[in-house]
Parts: sequence; C-alpha cells; structure tokens
Amino acid sequence: MSTILQIETATPVCSVAISVNGQTIALKEEKASNIHAASLTLFIEEVMKTAGLTYDKLEAIAVSKGPGSYTGLRIGVSTAKGLCFALDKPLIAINTLKMMANGYLLQHANFGGLVCPMIDARRMEVFTAVFDHHLGEIEHTHAKIVDDKSFVLELQGHFISFIGDGAEKCKTVIDNPNAHFNLENFNSASNMSNLAFAAYEAKNFEDVAYFEPFYLKDFVFTTPKKKA
Repeated sequence: MSTILQIETATPVCSVAISVNGQTIALKEEKASNIHAASLTLFIEEVMKTAGLTYDKLEAIAVSKGPGSYTGLRIGVSTAKGLCFALDKPLIAINTLKMMANGYLLQHANFGGLVCPMIDARRMEVFTAVFDHHLGEIEHTHAKIVDDKSFVLELQGHFISFIGDGAEKCKTVIDNPNAHFNLENFNSASNMSNLAFAAYEAKNFEDVAYFEPFYLKDFVFTTPKKKA
C-alpha cells in the first residue's frame, strides 16, 4: 500500500490529509489567517492518530508546492522536508493550482469546460492557470492582472469555471455568460491524493536537500511608514 501524508498551506487554508493508494482516509483542515505555524504540526499529529498510523508506515510526504502565500508555502515545505529527512522518505511536490483544478473536477465528473483556479495575489493580481476537463494544462501557471478584457478569447468558445479566493474578487470584473464562479474551498490536501499517488507510482520525487517552494514572485519586504 502507498500511504502518503499530504500538506497544503499555500493559502489561508491549513490542510493535512493521509491517503492510501490515492484515496483519502483522514483529513484535518481549517481556514483562518496566520494559523499555519501554530496548527500544522498539530493537524499532522491528529490525522496520523485518526488513521491509526505510526510515522514509519508512511511511504512518502507530499506537499502543495505553490504558487501561493510566501509564508504559508515556506512553513509547509520546510515541515515536509523536515519529515522527509527525519523519516528517510521521498518528497512529492504538487502544483497548487493543479491540485485545486483536480478537486473541482473530482466533484464535477461530467464537466466539459475549462477550469481556471485563481489564488489571490493582492489588488487585482492573481496566480492562475487554465486546465481542460482532463486536467491538461491549457495555460501554464503565471501571475495575471485581471481586468474586463481578461479571458475574452477563451470565453468565446468555452465555458470556464473560475475557482479559488482569487476568483471571488474577479467576479465583478469578468462579465461573460460563459463565466461561472465557484467559491467553494478547493485548497484541500484531500484534492492531492490521486495526484500524489500517481507521482509516487512514477517515482516523481524531489531532491529534498535542494527543493524550494514555487513562489512564482519574489517576496518583497516592506517597512511601515514613519508617522509624522
């Protein structure tokens, strides 16, 4: 059996799951600001207890690699790498946007359009990609500033379901009858299960020592303005 611990911290959702042969058997998640540092290890312990597992029974650790929150990704990836080092287990990295699209398609088996996951990147910018209903990548992962001209060509010939917290703020900007907005949470580690299993079967592992999150954009440090 392929038992995999899965971690998702790319957004305000802190999510941990355990899967066996691509099927989720335990899940713990919560959406709140700045909870990853305090909650992630507790969530891991809880799902391990729920699944009745000891750490030596794990075959691999999978982590949502980004794009997303700089701090969230750093916490999730460093935790995953620490477990891999301590347990001598392989590391699997899953693109966060692909994980989100996968979650949507798992819930909508008969969907025939395109899926556009969006992660809020502040103001009117999002991290996004576009996938077909077979999870094939139509547009690669990139940062995009959304305006009323965004996705005009794609929407001419396709029904597109926009998902994620970035889609929520774009709802009033993208005005097209072929645009649908689904604001359910798809940033769940459970949506990684079949993807992580496929990667494990293919031995698609990361170099634990050198792996870094897919931040997509450099983190910019800012200092507060001095009061006059």
